[in-house]
Amino acid sequence: MIKKDETEDVKYKKWERKRAELLEEIEHYENELKTIKEKLSQTPKHITWQELRDEDKFEQLLPGKKRLIDTVNMIAYRAETAMAALLTSPTIDFPMARQLLQTLFVTEADILPDEVKKQLRIRVHSTSRPASNKAIEKLFEQLNQTELNYPGTDLRLIYELTSSAKN
Repeated sequence: MIKKDETEDVKYKKWERKRAELLEEIEHYENELKTIKEKLSQTPKHITWQELRDEDKFEQLLPGKKRLIDTVNMIAYRAETAMAALLTSPTIDFPMARQLLQTLFVTEADILPDEVKKQLRIRVHSTSRPASNKAIEKLFEQLNQTELNYPGTDLRLIYELTSSAKN
């Protein structure tokens, strides 16, 4: 019969051996990490244009294309500014109105054409804030009053929030 002290001693030696192996493995990984960090610190942070491969180099916009893009950006900025002015109120200042518009521009929407009624409904999904929804509804009322047609069609644009949508 094996004594209890002997089995515990054997278990302790196995545990100690396993622990030593794990410590050795940890030291190995720490040394490897140190080597990688040294290599990384010696890696240049920037490369020059000449060092880029030909397939990685990009073409600069031609002056005419850049002018066109700048013009479109300027028109978009002015349109956003005009729309932000429509949203301002005692509770919404100009920067907040601009931020609300930028959120609106990336919000999901359903586009529902109705050939019979000659309408193109843009049904925008509601925000999580009732105050924002109210401001957006006010903006949509003003946009709907302009009675704009979608370019190239005779469909009248109608903007609405899903919370106030009428089926």
